[in-house]
Amino acid sequence: MIKNKLEDTSTTYELFPIEGKNIELTFSGEDISSDGGLLLLRETEQQIGLIEGAVDCIEDKRDQRYIDHTLKELLVQRVFQIAAGYEDCNDCNDLRNDFIFKACAGRLPESGSPLASQPTMSRLENAIDNKMLYRTGEYLLDVFMGSYQSAPPLIILDCDDTNNNTYGDQQLSLFNNYYHNHCYMPLHIYEGLSGRLVATMLKPGRRSKQSDVASLLKKLISRLRQQWPNTLIIVRGDAHFTSADFMQWSDGQPRTGYITGLAGNKKLHLQAQVTIESAQREFKQYNKPVKRYHSFLYQAGSWHKPQKVIVKVEVSPLGTNIRYIVSNMTDFRAKELYEKGYCARGAMELRIKEHKLYLKSDRTSCNSFKANQFRLLLHSMAYILLHTFQKEVLGTTEFANSTFKTIQNKIIKTAACVKELKTKIKIEFPKSCPTKQIQANSFEILSLLRT
Repeated sequence: MIKNKLEDTSTTYELFPIEGKNIELTFSGEDISSDGGLLLLRETEQQIGLIEGAVDCIEDKRDQRYIDHTLKELLVQRVFQIAAGYEDCNDCNDLRNDFIFKACAGRLPESGSPLASQPTMSRLENAIDNKMLYRTGEYLLDVFMGSYQSAPPLIILDCDDTNNNTYGDQQLSLFNNYYHNHCYMPLHIYEGLSGRLVATMLKPGRRSKQSDVASLLKKLISRLRQQWPNTLIIVRGDAHFTSADFMQWSDGQPRTGYITGLAGNKKLHLQAQVTIESAQREFKQYNKPVKRYHSFLYQAGSWHKPQKVIVKVEVSPLGTNIRYIVSNMTDFRAKELYEKGYCARGAMELRIKEHKLYLKSDRTSCNSFKANQFRLLLHSMAYILLHTFQKEVLGTTEFANSTFKTIQNKIIKTAACVKELKTKIKIEFPKSCPTKQIQANSFEILSLLRT
């Protein structure tokens, strides 16, 4: 009932008066958009050509005589909606006439025809096959490598997976006992120093098998090594990324390292017993929290040779906490490798949060697994676009390290009045916009880059 009233723009709502004057409200401001800040993302996209390249990865099998929306328009519409916080395909119906979204897609805001509806967007998602998915994933890896002006001396591949809970009849959705729900477990890989996205892959709802982890990392590093033969590449992850196959392979590769968690067992505890008992005695004597590190060689049954293992022992009033990591980087001290090397992967959780929580990439609600993988890649494009804008354009502002949600609320969610004139398109932002100066500076930077 409410929806029908809102669709009727002629309906007038009476609000409490101010100083004796009645207030009338209508939903009739057709030339006003709530997402004017997307124009900054449009300028960023024009600079890096992210979506233009993604179009080349998709084969358009539609009869070109009867299409109303090009592949580029469809991708721009969907990626920009995700970047602005509209993760659902159903939002296409409400935003297809929005002047800013139409301008971002390259259509005249007023006289141009509407953008795609939800059924059109859903048909696109379900038309993607394995070959197109593979090409798109490779393309995003090329975008990552192309984001560096020259070969970096070091990159860190932070790997982790997360749960995308499912609530319908989605293909390959499995019950995960740890999360007590049916879900997918997409794998996320980011560059640990810069936060750039490297790859995202949708997986059934279980932890990655060690053999699958090894196979993926081998292919990924081999591809990176073709571009950067002298770059030090370090893989960082928790215990289930500790793969015997990958460890053996990386030991035979030039400038390839790993720092991964390692599940504790009786043999490890026995080799760390002196450190554990020493820390416990010190805590008992001084009643203050104690933290100790120690390294030793250890070889599990499936490992090809002994590897360097570091144990961290923490003793506090809460008890004794013992953690292990394994690495082939033998030139670093135990404490430095653990705290500065391994613990820094905590930033990975924040990047997954940006991707999953603020860009809503867990909205994998299509029945088809391939369609859901394509959705994940669309959300990854939105991540790349926002991350590039944040680091390259907002890098000297208060938003340089803010969350994507803050950028959405304070930069993108800006009211804009759009008027299409005979010789130009006029867009007005409000005079009292609190981020006016930052937005003005951003447009200035992007205009200089354009020239």
